[in-house]
Amino acid sequence: MTTPFDPAHQQASTVCLPPGNWPTVLECLCDHFKGIAREQWLDRFARGRVLDAQGQAIQADLAYRRGMRLHYFREVPNEKPIPVEETILHLDDHLVVADKPHFLPVTPTGEYVEQTLLRRLIRRLDNPHLVPLHRIDRHTAGLVLFSANPQTRGAYQRLFPERRIDKRYQAIAAALPALEFPLVHRSRLVHGEPFFRMHEVEGAPNSETLAQVLEKNGELWRYGLSPVTGKTHQLRVHMAALGAGICNDPFYPRLLEVQDDYQQPLKLLAQSLRFEDPLSGEERYFESRLALDW
Repeated sequence: MTTPFDPAHQQASTVCLPPGNWPTVLECLCDHFKGIAREQWLDRFARGRVLDAQGQAIQADLAYRRGMRLHYFREVPNEKPIPVEETILHLDDHLVVADKPHFLPVTPTGEYVEQTLLRRLIRRLDNPHLVPLHRIDRHTAGLVLFSANPQTRGAYQRLFPERRIDKRYQAIAAALPALEFPLVHRSRLVHGEPFFRMHEVEGAPNSETLAQVLEKNGELWRYGLSPVTGKTHQLRVHMAALGAGICNDPFYPRLLEVQDDYQQPLKLLAQSLRFEDPLSGEERYFESRLALDW
């Protein structure tokens, strides 16, 4: 019996071809992924790195068809190493919990493929089935939960949209003596310019954060942040909106030219995760070993 192609197992990316009038798959991919040179796509096709839905290598001149499902392997030539190291805090047949350092992406994106938490853990644990159950952004440090078993993945994935997992963060930012804590901040977040920055707009809220003060140290306070929702950069945008952008944030409230200063990491930490295990029913609690200094 033939085993179905599993893009997650092979660590391939997947794309469904959008509507258009391209004559070939190659023309569609070149137009859709403008940041990838035509020569690079031709090289991938030549090396069998573009596959159809069944996992079979295809030719660059294959006729375009709307909705065609393709798998391809992301590659970054001369990828620079990221000089930080992750820690595995928990490992069992179903879950892996890792402590992610600042600056390390969770999954392949942009100029990072092998230098990501996912790829590092796959190599380290020799488990190609690893899939992150949630994300924290590259500049944030702390806990990331991974599914290690496709058979039980769905049970753990449902914890997040059903809000059955308690996530606690810590942040260091400017003091806000004029506000009364704890407080709840709600707003509508949408993508802005450039595309990777979020901003608040008028309209029904789609994001919510509970903020409290944990410690005061002169002009800087340590905040405890509990996101009720999980929008991109939510905590960073909400703190900036309150008037206290998180220390060393290269995106908010202003976009800085230097975004990777290893001597000045973003003072934001995914500090703990608590949930009832959907398989055993027991309470699970994980806490980061990392800490934010002043």
